[in-house]
Amino acid sequence: MQVTRVTFDELQLIPELLRGVREAGYEQPTPIQRDTIPPALEGRDIIGCAQTGTGKTAAFALPVLQLLDARVGDEPRIRALVLTPTRELGAQINASFATYGKHLELWHMVIFGGVKDGPQKEELRRGVDVLIATPGRLLDLINQGEISLGGVEIFVLDEADRMLDMGFLPDVKRVTAMLPTKTRRQTLFFSATMPPEIRALAGELLHDPVSVTEARLAEPVDLVTQQIYFVDKAQKRELLLEVLEQTGGTRVLVFSRTKHGANRIAKVLDRRGVVVAAIHGNKSQAARTRALEGFRQGDLRVLVATDLAARGLDVDGITHVINFDLPNEPETYIHRIGRTARAGASGIAISFCDADERPFLVDIERLIKQHIPQVLEHGYPPSQPPPAPTRLDGPPGPSSSRPAAGSRSASRAGGDRRGRGGRRGRGGRRPDPRRRA
Repeated sequence: MQVTRVTFDELQLIPELLRGVREAGYEQPTPIQRDTIPPALEGRDIIGCAQTGTGKTAAFALPVLQLLDARVGDEPRIRALVLTPTRELGAQINASFATYGKHLELWHMVIFGGVKDGPQKEELRRGVDVLIATPGRLLDLINQGEISLGGVEIFVLDEADRMLDMGFLPDVKRVTAMLPTKTRRQTLFFSATMPPEIRALAGELLHDPVSVTEARLAEPVDLVTQQIYFVDKAQKRELLLEVLEQTGGTRVLVFSRTKHGANRIAKVLDRRGVVVAAIHGNKSQAARTRALEGFRQGDLRVLVATDLAARGLDVDGITHVINFDLPNEPETYIHRIGRTARAGASGIAISFCDADERPFLVDIERLIKQHIPQVLEHGYPPSQPPPAPTRLDGPPGPSSSRPAAGSRSASRAGGDRRGRGGRRGRGGRRPDPRRRA
């Protein structure tokens, strides 16, 4: 079946947004943008099943900006709320609002925990039209009387399944209980997967929604060259050095299961002359920002990250993803390797598998319904022979119990410093004596 190509001009976007989109270098909308923007502009609720890297942020940011531009008055108030699970994703969403809305007079900001709330309170008191927030800090400031959600006209819930995984679902329900009723607001609901709890939440929040499903979870495996290396746990670091030397990847993302593991990996690589940094919840925000910017700019060859820190990480040109530790949730494997298959690009994903992780490999191969090619000739062969091929017709995992979701307080403590992102677009255009330099 031939797919009809459309342009942003055909999506009924206003000239100011079209200008912002063009200046950002975008020519054609992605499928999720093509299918979401028109009904969203009509005021319809949306339930979108789409993973990171499909253009989902623009799919909700553009209609939110256009709808609010037609409604706002001279005094800003919170008319749109975007709820997101992590500080990195929140900062990126805020940057997208600044990029697309740079020619509009709309004020927006992002709030999250782990930093002092004084500057955030000051900015909120000046007034914003769009608030991007993580659940913990949002509830904190609501409880302090700094934020009211009674005037929210558009509510965006992004990465709903990750909210569930991180233990945020009770907080999300507390937030949504403070919003106007679902018939009095527009809700745009996005999730990469739709487990029963998320479907139930969608039913509570959405009114006669338009359902949009794009980029099925398993699609990145078709765009990524995958390899599996069997190795003893004690030899993984030496194997990583060997692989980095042989592959020649210029922008490599290495996944560690734990924060301490990420630090140890980065230390070993640094000692061997690799330009590397690690990001995880225990790093200061300044260190995380420097590492991400260095990785984006190409100053760092290797970034070592935990899954939580890398959720929503949007960096072009990642040549390799290396799973130093295999994830014990097979869906996480898909999210990881998708970091190097952004927006249809190709990439290489290399995974190390020690004896204890072999059940995880079975779950992954059953989920993606294929055997990952094995690399048996390398300098650190395992003490045990490679396992028999996975029976792909078995039920997908997980093989072990799902780890307990991180506590809400711990997740909040890992917040990012708020990027102001611009008032009324980038830098602000509405005259306001309170904000003059």
